Amino acid sequence: MNAPVKTPVVIAQANLADAQERARIDSFVKEQGGEVFQRPAWLRAVEAGTGQRAHGFVAEQMGVICGWLPLTEVRSALFGSALVSSGFGVGGGILAATDAATAALANAALGLAQENSIGTIELRGEPVPEQWHRVEDKHAGFVAPLADDDEAQLLAIPRKARAEVRKGLKNNLDVRIGRSAEDLAAHYAVYSESVRNLGTPVFPKSLFTAMIDAFPETADILTVFADGEPISSVLSFYHNGAVMPYWGGGVFAARNHRANELMYYTLMCHARELGMDRFDFGRSKTGSGPYSFKKNWGFEPRPLTYAKWSAIGSEARDIDPNSDTYSRKIELWKKLPLPVANLIGPWIARGLA
Repeated sequence: MNAPVKTPVVIAQANLADAQERARIDSFVKEQGGEVFQRPAWLRAVEAGTGQRAHGFVAEQMGVICGWLPLTEVRSALFGSALVSSGFGVGGGILAATDAATAALANAALGLAQENSIGTIELRGEPVPEQWHRVEDKHAGFVAPLADDDEAQLLAIPRKARAEVRKGLKNNLDVRIGRSAEDLAAHYAVYSESVRNLGTPVFPKSLFTAMIDAFPETADILTVFADGEPISSVLSFYHNGAVMPYWGGGVFAARNHRANELMYYTLMCHARELGMDRFDFGRSKTGSGPYSFKKNWGFEPRPLTYAKWSAIGSEARDIDPNSDTYSRKIELWKKLPLPVANLIGPWIARGLA
């Protein structure tokens, strides 16, 4: 009896300018339960908003997609170059139905890196290809189910955090949810000040504009106002039944108003009304302040696994703000006047994909 013939995996570079190609990939991402970072729209928004080039490889067997690898080609004068899956995402990586597709896509990424003299590839999520460096326990994700109604949602928050939310609810703050230019302006004013206060360069405003444009049905901005001034704001994505508050923050005044607490609680209630059943609080570095904040809200950390490949003689880029390399620079950045930080920050931050 003849042995069954294995159908080979065929790899092709995706034409992300083609709407039909994007639709095919989107369908595969949906079928596989993939992440928003693996959608072609995410790659194209990153490219439009930062200039970092979008790539992608499709694996097929007998004309049917069996794997997909989204990639952002990141080039920075300060941080070097890398292929990242997925740029400006906390997840992404290879999405494959078979081990053969995983291996073939990893090899395609290696080929692209070598062709373009790129010494590092970063995959944010499993599976980890053979012979690649596995990175574990540095970051954790936080996801929890949404409650059935507003009161149940409030009661689901642990007592101390719930008390802070109740204080925010009593402060007569205004909340606005939208996608307009005014919403983007309010968000950027808050977010840029928030990250400056943390010592981090702000991303270009064009990135947020591109994301809102790329996800017309599944992204919005929630902003909390005090006396007409925005003090907390978050840009969120809605994907596969989960809301993800992704780029958010508050100015110093938000603390006394408990505006951040009100913001997240209101987003939970809003997301449930949109049909979401989970709240994805995103990624935090293990042991960090945000890590503790999310645990205090009742979210259990789930370790995230990443993968890296570096060419012989190349060092993986270091963009970890907690590393010793950046500690002094962070303290100096916190002292910059906001207009200065907003002028030079986007040029630096576009390389932090």
